[in-house]
Amino acid sequence: MADVAERAGVSTMTVSRALKKGSPISEETRRRIMTAIDELGYVLDQTAGTLSSKRSGFIATLIPSVNNSNFSDTVRGVTEAIEGSGLQLLLGHTDYLVEKEETLLESMLTRRPEGIILTGGSHSARCRRQLDAIGIPVIETWDLPEKPVEHVVGFSNAAAIRALVHDLYAEGYRNIGFIGGTTNRDTRGADRRLGYSQAIAELGLPQARIISFGSPPISMAQGAEAIVQLVTQWPEVDAAICVSDLSAFGALMECHRRGWAVPGRIAIAGFGDFEVSRCSHPRLTTVAIDAVEIGRTAGKLLLRAIEARRGGEVIPPETLIMPFRVIHREST
Repeated sequence: MADVAERAGVSTMTVSRALKKGSPISEETRRRIMTAIDELGYVLDQTAGTLSSKRSGFIATLIPSVNNSNFSDTVRGVTEAIEGSGLQLLLGHTDYLVEKEETLLESMLTRRPEGIILTGGSHSARCRRQLDAIGIPVIETWDLPEKPVEHVVGFSNAAAIRALVHDLYAEGYRNIGFIGGTTNRDTRGADRRLGYSQAIAELGLPQARIISFGSPPISMAQGAEAIVQLVTQWPEVDAAICVSDLSAFGALMECHRRGWAVPGRIAIAGFGDFEVSRCSHPRLTTVAIDAVEIGRTAGKLLLRAIEARRGGEVIPPETLIMPFRVIHREST
């Protein structure tokens, strides 16, 4: 700052004022200062300002995966919501690991974000203690936790799969299987498996046919292997629900390779309405969730909560339930 002041021929205090919005300073002086800043490559250190104002100017967002289009779309929605607010987004991905979420959260909280958006409602006890103690707005997304930390923008993954099973039943399918991961690392995937089992019981179907294959997120290749296991173990199966569209696409391609007609031999459905589900042949039946809108809604709610806290108020916890819909396509 001293170097900028010397080059612009002003005091360091004038430089400081020039970098604050609304400061009373002439345009000519501001122009000289900004020119000096540009020439020197100076970047303002916000640390001292953060300590005095308690405004860091950023929010934190944790997602399970950066290469899953649903979660990247969620981040896009958050970014759209906070655009123009002066807040920036700090992003971390947990790889579906509670332990990694704990480490990332602790690291981010040391930088004092003004709010945080999490994916899912399952966290370690240490995470919960930190979130309860930090005193900033917290939003959990993509889930409906029984005991929210504070705010929620999500839906019931179990209810979404129950709706899909009931729709397949209405279309005449009776031997419906489910393909998911081997662990509950992906809690949303575990809820989808639960929803499948609940629907099978509700409909009075004879048994649940579940193939657990691979660690989340289940890949296309793992979906391909899992569909073979499903048909081998239960030859009578006439429909397969996959935990995501990616594994469903892999299953579909394996059926093509083996000459199993889809849906003639076996119907296949996924979850998420990824682009691949709309471009496959046949196109995949799926459950559609507006991931961008989840992010946008969470971002807007977080902005309201942050503005309230800046004014010394706290808005009551809100749970905003996002819609889902079953999309019927040629694969069923």
